[in-house]
Amino acid sequence: MRRWLRSSLRRKLSLLVAGSVVIPLVALGLFAFVTSSRITEEKATLSGIDMLKQLDANLRFMLVDIENISIYLIGERDIQSYLLRHEDREDERTEIVGRMTNLATSKPYIANISIYPERFDAQLSTGNWYESDLPNPGLAKERKPGKFWSDVYRIVNYSGEQHVITLMRPIRSIHDYAHLGWMSISLSERVLSRSLIRPDFGRGEGRIELVNADGIILSSADKSRLGKRLDEYDPGLFSIVSQAESGSAVYGEDEGKRTVLYYREGLTDWILIGTIPYDQYRAENGYILGLTGIAVGISAAVSVLLVWFTVRRTTRPLQLLARHLTRINPHRPLPHFAVTTDDEIGKLGESYNLLGAHIEELKQDVIRGEARKKEADMRALQAQINPHFLYNTLSSIHWIALMAKEARIADMVEGLSQFLRLSLNQGKEYCPVEQEVDHIRQYARVQNIRYSGKFRVDYMVDASLKDQMMLKLLLQPLVENAMIHGLQKKDGPGTILIMIRPEGRMMSFLILDDGVGMSRERLEEVRRSLHEPLDHNDLDQEGAAEEGGYGLRNVNERLMLHYGPDAQLEVDSREGGGTRIAFTIPMLEGAP
Repeated sequence: MRRWLRSSLRRKLSLLVAGSVVIPLVALGLFAFVTSSRITEEKATLSGIDMLKQLDANLRFMLVDIENISIYLIGERDIQSYLLRHEDREDERTEIVGRMTNLATSKPYIANISIYPERFDAQLSTGNWYESDLPNPGLAKERKPGKFWSDVYRIVNYSGEQHVITLMRPIRSIHDYAHLGWMSISLSERVLSRSLIRPDFGRGEGRIELVNADGIILSSADKSRLGKRLDEYDPGLFSIVSQAESGSAVYGEDEGKRTVLYYREGLTDWILIGTIPYDQYRAENGYILGLTGIAVGISAAVSVLLVWFTVRRTTRPLQLLARHLTRINPHRPLPHFAVTTDDEIGKLGESYNLLGAHIEELKQDVIRGEARKKEADMRALQAQINPHFLYNTLSSIHWIALMAKEARIADMVEGLSQFLRLSLNQGKEYCPVEQEVDHIRQYARVQNIRYSGKFRVDYMVDASLKDQMMLKLLLQPLVENAMIHGLQKKDGPGTILIMIRPEGRMMSFLILDDGVGMSRERLEEVRRSLHEPLDHNDLDQEGAAEEGGYGLRNVNERLMLHYGPDAQLEVDSREGGGTRIAFTIPMLEGAP
């Protein structure tokens, strides 16, 4: 990380400025998230308490209505008259049951109304219960002398199994307050629990239950919990909710953690308990966190983009100048730096441009000096050779050999004469491809006399390239290198293939031999030597020609001087598998 930062001024500035902007944004986002989460929980708690208050109002309405109905019935004159008798009268009982039935059916939450006479064995009931878990009402007098609400219990009637909660109260004479029997009005738990179900409570994941003052669950959506103590399922929860009239608390840990809301019903001391899984808050908090993250992310992204744009605009000239300096090519002028400002960076760019111009001027002076030196060396070399004298001398030797019937000597002298004529090329640097190939034929002709049957040269030259101009004396050093280092060291005869073919507006040259090849180490050494400076004193060193390095370097340097770096030699070889040398030059429209 440190190395990455040290390598770029833009990175350091971007990281510093972006950090100074993003870190406060993230801190502000976290503060907003924590505050919103707390407000969300408080809002959910207040909303839940308000919902419990509404449910308590509905429950109170049913309880008060049942209370009023019971008061009305125990004071009704016909019921008082019926209970004062010492024996049952069917016609009166039937009439009373009918009126109670009309009253019960008008209230959907009333499951049954029953009267138990004290003076004779009879029961007036609006419902036919086949089974009931409620004890004999007559025993309630000893257990609870006044009115009371029973726990929830199971009954079975024609519509199946149900659960009810029953109000039990004694019936006394309105004349002398004598005990005449018991009245029970049963509240349907099914209707009660239906009224307690609120889909919007805890977004459908909350649960509301009703428990009595003893902690017995009276109503719940989960019928298996009815009649059980709350502490059986949630130990210690009842002691929490029974301490105040209403409130909220956090109960449980980890996955079982819940928010508990409670509200006490004043008439019966029953308690409405609502539980909301804490995951609900986590979900809402996750939503808030997502929104906060998106807002902070967008703000941070915009800030980072602005920082990046500003820093990039500031440091781009410096980066461009640094790139120019690190990519200096000794064969090309220094790239021009465009100065667009008058600040310190602009002045630095102007100084760079002046330095580049001065370096280019010095380089051109050196190139011109080297060119003049080579030209002088060539003129001196050519001046030492009198072509006409050399041709005439070789021609005389040729005729003397013929007269002496020495055909091989005559052939060699003729081949050497043609080789020299083509090499000198009347002092011109360029020649047609066909002439360069003929030059190789004459060279091979001479060498075949010297090394009879040792090698064969095959030619594959595209006919369309014969008249194309090329730099002279490029192929002969390469063929000589193949003969000396590839074929002479090979057991038996060998073959050299010269292939010249067009590739678009380029000419591709390939010299391929099936000689002994080179090891990987020697190949790497040869490739490195191609780029070493060419020392003309190598011509005087003993054994330089046999090593072959000078010839390849000379051809490679001439190719790069005349055609550019893309024309340099490509050398590839495998020990025992021969050697491949290739280069590519452009087609010239005419001789230079």
